[in-house]
Amino acid sequence: MTHNPIRPWRNIERRQSRRIMVGSVPVGGGAPITVQTMTNTPTTDVAATVAQVQAAAEAGADIVRVSVPDAPSSRALREIVRESPVPIVADIHFHYKRGIEAAEAGAACLRINPGNIGDERRVREVIAAARDNGCSMRIGVNAGSLEKHLLDKYGEPCPDAMVESGLDHIRILEDNDFFDFKISVKASDVFMAVAAYTQLADATDAPLHLGITEAGGLMSGTIKSAIGLGNLLWAGIGDTIRVSLSADPVEEVRVGYDILKSLGLRHRGVNIISCPSCARQGFDVIATVSELEERLAHVKTPMSLSIIGCVVNGPGEALMTDVGFTGGGAGHGMVYLAGKASHKMSNDAMIAHIVEEVEKRAAEIDASAAQAAE
Repeated sequence: MTHNPIRPWRNIERRQSRRIMVGSVPVGGGAPITVQTMTNTPTTDVAATVAQVQAAAEAGADIVRVSVPDAPSSRALREIVRESPVPIVADIHFHYKRGIEAAEAGAACLRINPGNIGDERRVREVIAAARDNGCSMRIGVNAGSLEKHLLDKYGEPCPDAMVESGLDHIRILEDNDFFDFKISVKASDVFMAVAAYTQLADATDAPLHLGITEAGGLMSGTIKSAIGLGNLLWAGIGDTIRVSLSADPVEEVRVGYDILKSLGLRHRGVNIISCPSCARQGFDVIATVSELEERLAHVKTPMSLSIIGCVVNGPGEALMTDVGFTGGGAGHGMVYLAGKASHKMSNDAMIAHIVEEVEKRAAEIDASAAQAAE
């Protein structure tokens, strides 16, 4: 919330990691936690993939990953990179040559999976291509694709096996004097993922890419991701996140920002505080919030808006937000600006009026920020 002062008991002390660059975007080393997503169009369909990348970027994605499963996809990647407004990560599995091709095509980062990329000789060739083309790398360990020798050793996927896989691959990269990498240890099991990341955070200073893999559909996946990523981020662990949903990539970006906003770690757009509604509501809270979410989606300025149906909690919430509306009686409610009661407004006209007030407040915040930067 822009209207709220920062309170000491809300501060999160972030784990110290080294900084790498994914194209022009810094990751780790105290840089803002970045939000990622991944396209789900056929990479060879350049127009569709670029359109999805652009939609994700418009929603706030800092980095977008694109799968490169075959040689035609490698060729398409070159054009996608050229047209993308954000750095592109090439997702590489099984075929190490795809990693080399992706680096040459201009990918900002190569994601490789220790469980299927091949032996150390092949990894060295990918490292050389990354270095020659200014790529960073991500070691992407997944519980579902661990190396056979680790499954034989541990009997099943577990945090210890995932961390050992990651550290083994870190050794290969560092033995080849390559340090521009981040690492992830993802699992669909929230407990396993959190335990693995917590253990890994103590074992390396590499930036950590967080995710609960294959989390599920929009609602169930959001809940699992919020629990898993929220626990880690609250503990100060994590430098970049991807929320994995069986949904539009834009939804992944929105959920990622909502998780970060709820912890005060990143702010973008309007944070709407609203009540669940009850018989005391002076207007239709649910329908109002739904329409406001849609009509305020274009606002990128960090700010807060409270929409509360009655005077039980409405005035108190409004004191802490940039703009607020609290339901009253006789078809009217109270508009709050900068935490103070300002004027009454009819329920019939209040949505358009709130949009106007939010846009006005956003312009003021942007102008103040621009002036401070001069």
